[in-house]
Amino acid sequence: MVDFLVFLRRFIAEPGRVGSVIPSSRFLSARMLERVNWASTDVILELGPGTGAFTQAIYENIRPDTHYVLVERDSQFRSMLHSRFPEIPIMEEATRLRDYLEELKLGQVDVIISGLPFANFPQELRTDILNEVQSVLKPGGLFITFQYSLQLQAELQARFSRVETSFTLLNIPPAFIYTCRNGQSENDRHGA
Repeated sequence: MVDFLVFLRRFIAEPGRVGSVIPSSRFLSARMLERVNWASTDVILELGPGTGAFTQAIYENIRPDTHYVLVERDSQFRSMLHSRFPEIPIMEEATRLRDYLEELKLGQVDVIISGLPFANFPQELRTDILNEVQSVLKPGGLFITFQYSLQLQAELQARFSRVETSFTLLNIPPAFIYTCRNGQSENDRHGA
């Protein structure tokens, strides 16, 4: 209930930055994370975690040596996340992913999970964030995001070598899930 009230207040205050009036459902979280190979994920980023609807599930599934970084611009959400997950680094800007990885001395990223409301962003900001995502994602890495419309589909298909789109009714509102693969990995090229 606390998360719902915080989300509602933040949505009313900044509807262009907070994409929904309520946090994502556990059903959406499960669908978003079903393609992640936790055993081979060394670095994972979560963009726009909000109150942490996906964060807990990710935290429970990663290996103890996996590097996990949150990127949340909203100061109220950052404060909640820090109190719930004090050991996870929390950064502020999705347009500075390369800088953050360099600061943390991390290499490229295996998986990026995003709750960012891309449809609410101006095209320039959307382009800047997606450029950062592609620049830090390993070849064969996954970028997984959800949206409430198909508006982002063509842009993602133009950027990524493979985009799978699925849909879940078990969220308010229902959501489209995009699972995007960045280029080819070594295994893809050799048919493994």
